Amino acid sequence: MGPFHRRGRGGVVRDMKTAIVAGSRTPFARSGSVFADLSAIELGKAAVRDALTRSGLSGDRVDHLVYGTVVHDTQAPNIAREVGLAVLPKHVPAVSVSRACTSANQAITDAAQMIEVGHADIVIAGGAESLSRIPITVSETLSRSLVGASKGKTLGQRISSFRGIRPRHLIPVTPAIAEPSTGESMGESAERMAKENGISREDQDAWALRSHKLAAAGTNDGRLTAEISPVYVPPDYGTVVTSDNGIRTDTSAERLAKLRPVFDRKHGSVTAGNASPLTDGASAVVLMNGVKAVADGLSPLGWIRSWAWTAIDPAGQLLQGPAYAAPIALDRAGLSMKDIGLMEMHEAFASQVLSNLQALSSRTFAEKELGRTAPVGHPDVDRINVMGGSISIGHPFGATGGRLTMTLLSEMARRDVQFGLITVCAAGGMGFAMVLERR
Repeated sequence: MGPFHRRGRGGVVRDMKTAIVAGSRTPFARSGSVFADLSAIELGKAAVRDALTRSGLSGDRVDHLVYGTVVHDTQAPNIAREVGLAVLPKHVPAVSVSRACTSANQAITDAAQMIEVGHADIVIAGGAESLSRIPITVSETLSRSLVGASKGKTLGQRISSFRGIRPRHLIPVTPAIAEPSTGESMGESAERMAKENGISREDQDAWALRSHKLAAAGTNDGRLTAEISPVYVPPDYGTVVTSDNGIRTDTSAERLAKLRPVFDRKHGSVTAGNASPLTDGASAVVLMNGVKAVADGLSPLGWIRSWAWTAIDPAGQLLQGPAYAAPIALDRAGLSMKDIGLMEMHEAFASQVLSNLQALSSRTFAEKELGRTAPVGHPDVDRINVMGGSISIGHPFGATGGRLTMTLLSEMARRDVQFGLITVCAAGGMGFAMVLERR
C-alpha cells in the first residue's frame, strides 16, 4: 500500500491526493474600522499573494484560482478573476463561488476535486468579504423608473417615467441577512434555537467570554498572528494592521451580562456580545497534488481526508447543519469522533455552537435525525476552538472557511495531532464538515 493510502472502515482503501502546503489570511477587522476603505478584492489580493509566497511556489505553476465571497461587488462580480489578474499570471483561470458562510470551504473542496480528478496540480482557494462596502440598492419602483427613463428618447419621456415616484420609493434598500424562504434573520433563528434547545443566556455569555480570552492568548503568544499577513492601508500606507481588532481583552462575564438582547428584547438571550460581528477580511490556502508536493521536497501542513455537505429545512433549526455533516465526514474518513484531536467549529452565535454540541452528544438526536444507535459525540471542550473563534476573531462571510483551515492545521502541528475536524453552519440550513490529517 502506497504512502498516500489509508485503510478505512469496511476495508475501503482511501487515496488522499490533496495536500495543503501553505496558507495565509489578512487580519480580521470589524466592519467600518481599519479596512473600511478597502474592497474585498484588495483584501483578497493580500491573502492570495502572501499564501503563494509562503508556499515557495512560482505563480506560473498555479493551475487555477477558486475564490469565494457572499456580498458580491456589482461592478466586479467575479472576484476570483480580479484577484488573480493582480497576483497571478494572466493565463491562470479563476472562478468565484458563493455558499453563504461556507464560501471559502466550497472553494477549498472545489480545488481538492480538481486535483483529485487530475485536472490540476496546484490550486489556490479561499475567500474575501468587505462588509464595510456592501452594495446599496433602490426600491423596485425607482429601479423601473430609472430603466424607463434611460430608454426615453425625449426629455418629456424621461421625466414621465418618474410620475409614480413617492418619497418612500427613494429610501435605499440595504441587504438583509435573512432567509428569503422564511423571512427570518439568522439572529432570529439563533434566538429560536436557544429557546428550543434550552441554551441559557449564562452559557452563551460564558462561551463568548471563553472565545475572547482564548483569542487574546493566541494573539499575545503569536499563534494567531503567525497565520496573518500584515496589511498596509492605503492611500499613504502608514497604517499597518497586524492583528484582529475585534478581540475584547477587557470583556468580562459582568459586562456581557449587561448587554440587551437584540432579536427578542423582552425574552431573548442572543446579544451583540455572544454573536459574531460583521467583519472585513480575506483568506487563502494553497492546495497541491500530494505526490508532486512530496517529490518537490515540500512538507505539507496537512492532507484533506474527507468532507461532507448537508442541508436541512431553513424553517427548522437553521444553523444545526454541522451536527448532520460531521458524522458523514467522519464516516467517509473511516474515523469516529474519538479519533479527532482538535476541532474548529465556526462560531456564528454561541447559541448555535452550544446547540450543535448538544445535538452531537444526544442519543435522541442520533436516533431520530441521523438514524444512528449512538451519539456522534464531540471532543472535550478544551480541544474545541482552542484559540477562540468567530465571536472574537470575526467573521468575514467569504473568508472564514480559509481561516478555520489554517488555524486548525497550525495548532495540529503544535500539538502533534493527527486528525482535526472543521464544521461550519451556513444560511439556507446548510452544514459543512471536513477532516484534516497530519502525518
